[in-house]
Amino acid sequence: MDTYLDGPEGEQCPRRTWLTTRVGAAAGLVGSAYRIILFQPKSALAALQMAATDSVTMATLGAVFGLTTCLSAQIREEPEDPLNYFIGGCATGAVLGARAHSYMTGTTACLGFGITAALMKIGKKEGWRLVGPPKL
Repeated sequence: MDTYLDGPEGEQCPRRTWLTTRVGAAAGLVGSAYRIILFQPKSALAALQMAATDSVTMATLGAVFGLTTCLSAQIREEPEDPLNYFIGGCATGAVLGARAHSYMTGTTACLGFGITAALMKIGKKEGWRLVGPPKL
């Protein structure tokens, strides 16, 4: 199976960007389905526009994360550094802030996504587990 974590970080940026774009688009579709159910639009066209907008936005965020993380690993020559993931998450948050036309949204999302992505990378490196019995 072709996953984002296959191979060394900082290599195969187009493939990694494509994978994160697909995940973003899928998350956008799922999120828009819930949004359409909760806030029922007046027409099928409005529902289709809502789903398309949400999916494209999330796909864009996925692409920005994948590309920024990979390029950061290449430029910094530190492929396993969690800072690459922070930079990718922060860039993603900045794009979200630009989409919302809000500096506060961008700043908050930058910090939130950046810290979350860095912690996910640290957890993956150190073998953290979110579910299941603790290792003793």
